[in-house]
Amino acid sequence: MKLTKDFSREEFDSKDGAEMPDEILYNIQKLANQLQFIRDYIGKPIKINSGYRSQSHNETIEGAKNSQHKLGKAADIVVKGIKPKQLFKIIEELINDGEILQGGLSSYPKFLHYDIRGKKSRW
Repeated sequence: MKLTKDFSREEFDSKDGAEMPDEILYNIQKLANQLQFIRDYIGKPIKINSGYRSQSHNETIEGAKNSQHKLGKAADIVVKGIKPKQLFKIIEELINDGEILQGGLSSYPKFLHYDIRGKKSRW
């Protein structure tokens, strides 16, 4: 199922195969729209390492207890040719300019976390 011109629902599915509830899909759609804007802005594909996580999967990988992934509001992403720290700066600028939704943002060595929790959170 297509969510945007470049993102499909399957890219956001929980890695344990758990069914995605409808209320989670609503959040995933909002998140996909933000990621589409970022993709169009940078002109490069975005790979989703982790989108929605079921409670069980989140526990298995020892994710944060209150993870935004469980709500379908977060994605861990990679863009070939752009380091996570560079991507952090780009997304921070888009948020500050009001182009995309405010939320959580964190750069890791191999990926970047972005979520649409509605309030600024950096770690």
